[in-house]
Parts: sequence; C-alpha cells; structure tokens
Amino acid sequence: MSQRFTLLIIGIFGVTGVGLGAFGAHLIRDGLALRGMQSTWGTAVSYQLIHTVALLAMVLFLGSNRALAPRFLVWAVRFWSIGILLFSGSLYILALGGPKIFGPITPLGGIALMAGWTCLIIEAGKPPQSSGA
Repeated sequence: MSQRFTLLIIGIFGVTGVGLGAFGAHLIRDGLALRGMQSTWGTAVSYQLIHTVALLAMVLFLGSNRALAPRFLVWAVRFWSIGILLFSGSLYILALGGPKIFGPITPLGGIALMAGWTCLIIEAGKPPQSSGA
C-alpha cells in the first residue's frame, strides 16, 4: 500500500469522522435519542477519530524512517484501518436502526483494533537492528 493511498484513506476517515460526529450531534440527534443510540453513535465517532490520529502518526513515523518499514507497524496500519471500518461502521449502521446482523461484526472490528495495538507492542519489543556500520 503506497503512502499516498494510505494518506488518502486517513483523510477520508478523518473527514467522515468529523462529519458523522456533527451529523449525529445535530441532524439525527433526536432519532438517535429516540432509539437510545446516542452513546453508540458517539462511541463509533470516538473510536474512528482516535484511530485515525493513530494511523496518521504511524504513517508519518514510517515516512520519516523510509529505510525502516517494520513489518508489524505496517500490519498495525492495516488492522487499524480494518478495525475502523468494521467497528465504527457496524455501530453507525446499528445506531441508524440497521439489521441486527451487524451486531456480531462490531467485536470483530474491536479485535482488529486491538490487533493493531498488539502489532505496535510486538514491534517495540523487538531488538533494535544494527546499522551495519
């Protein structure tokens, strides 16, 4: 996955996170309240934006260390992206009254988000590579 494409995805996650947050706070607030789903919507937005910032930080880190492309950090980016789509996406659908079949998808997204953080932990625990000098 190219850095430009990854930045595009991060931009999309960011703009949709802010937009969906405003949408839930203003345009569909009453409908969400009626279904008791304001908290669910807020959780989806929060997780989307938090992991969008984590993605941006990771891509900037990887971009500043071009010689270094640790495999587990690349997987963290992949897992966080999948996690945003599955976790936040399924919560948005459920909050809007979508089919309950999306309920079991939410934990899969949560597992993907945790897998991304686990990849970061694994990479941090690896011994440093020698510079060859």
